[in-house]
Amino acid sequence: MSNSKIVANQADHFFGDVCENFDHAAQFTKHDAGLLDQIKSCNSVYRFRFPIRKGNGFEVIDAWRVEHSHHQSPTKGGIRYSEMVNEDEVMALAALMTYKCAIVNVPFGGAKGGIKINPKNYTVGELENITRRYTVELIKKNFIGPSIDVPAPDYGSGEREMSWIADTYATMNPGQLDALGAVTGKPIALHGIAGRREATGRGVAIAIRECVSVAEDMQKLGLTTGISGKRVIVQGLGNVGYHSAKFLSEFGAIIVGLCEYEGAIYNEAGLDIEAVFLHRKETGSILGYPGAKKEFRNSLEGLEQPCDILVPAALENQITGENVKNIKAKIIAEGANGPTTPGAETMFYQNGGIIIPDMYANAGGVTVSYFEWLKNLSHVAFGRMNRRFEENSNLNLVNMVEGITGIALSPLQRSSIIKGASELELVNSGLEDTMIRSYHEIRETFKGNPKIETQRIAAFVGAINKIAVSYQNLGVWP
Repeated sequence: MSNSKIVANQADHFFGDVCENFDHAAQFTKHDAGLLDQIKSCNSVYRFRFPIRKGNGFEVIDAWRVEHSHHQSPTKGGIRYSEMVNEDEVMALAALMTYKCAIVNVPFGGAKGGIKINPKNYTVGELENITRRYTVELIKKNFIGPSIDVPAPDYGSGEREMSWIADTYATMNPGQLDALGAVTGKPIALHGIAGRREATGRGVAIAIRECVSVAEDMQKLGLTTGISGKRVIVQGLGNVGYHSAKFLSEFGAIIVGLCEYEGAIYNEAGLDIEAVFLHRKETGSILGYPGAKKEFRNSLEGLEQPCDILVPAALENQITGENVKNIKAKIIAEGANGPTTPGAETMFYQNGGIIIPDMYANAGGVTVSYFEWLKNLSHVAFGRMNRRFEENSNLNLVNMVEGITGIALSPLQRSSIIKGASELELVNSGLEDTMIRSYHEIRETFKGNPKIETQRIAAFVGAINKIAVSYQNLGVWP
């Protein structure tokens, strides 16, 4: 069987893998079987097709929007632009969004969208037509709205596509005050939020930093405590992978390997992430980068090189039962959705490793999307109301302390103390607090029950319990 068929078969079972993990975690809860079935099932699956003009002819586009759970409103989830997307994948990703939001205490239900295209095969005008028509189809079926279902970027889409969605929704809903809250991940100029673009990668880096800060766990892995000096391999130089590598490097880690679809590069002494990114932009490939000591035409070989931490931040099913035995990392932090198959995860834990699960590790995006949604509903930027007040209060305090002590601070010291928080600083603070608190919630569940084998199952247990409480509070279940 060819590699493409194997990947396709694995993708067709993605939702089944999610449900398998759910069922395994459910045994560690005490909820009614009917309630568990309600939590697990996808509530609404909308599959549709629409024609677009392409060249001198027409093309029919397949698309989906899945709303997995309505225990919280609105539902929330990205739109994936990929020729590999299918209904099973969108259902799985919508389910993971439900659990992800619960894990990081974001009050959304889970949803996901998919458009079956390769964006590289279309002009900007054609992509705009596809995106706007997709949005119209969602509007017609009431599958989008600031209190209904709020899309966001995903693989193959970004700020540009979100701006088209926002404009289409606002045009179709004249006079709706909160129309821009119908989609997140928008450009700053269209009432997006500072820090959203890098949020997922920053969240991955914070999750890793928090994991390696626990001395007890690092001792069992034979690693030192703290992120400084940890060797990291990152798969994927897209938005998530690039920013994960960037922030990990800033935290003190050493990026020793980078993998992309065209191949992989490695240098035990470390790679300059910015230089590699620029090299790829200029040449179209990470291969040939002069700072690499080794390079591999098969990108999966790059995952198997010596390191402490592996960050798969590309697509699902990258670490399988076939290659997990060659993985040398002690920690896998899942930047992508579903990069590790269930069988591979079992083997990795049996060998003493730790996997930071995707539905927690990459939750930075939805966390900051939540902040953007709040900004759009409140119609005011974070920090606008109180920044100057804080600065004046701090200035008065500094002047008083200098007057009492007779010690004059330098201009740099004064400015660092007086400065009020910007929107970006507030967003990053909220994201950091969310990721730190959520990691220790998962770890406490994991350590609190010796029968729970992995952090993923612990995360599922916590998510199930929170969602069950939401249904009970709604009066749906006693």
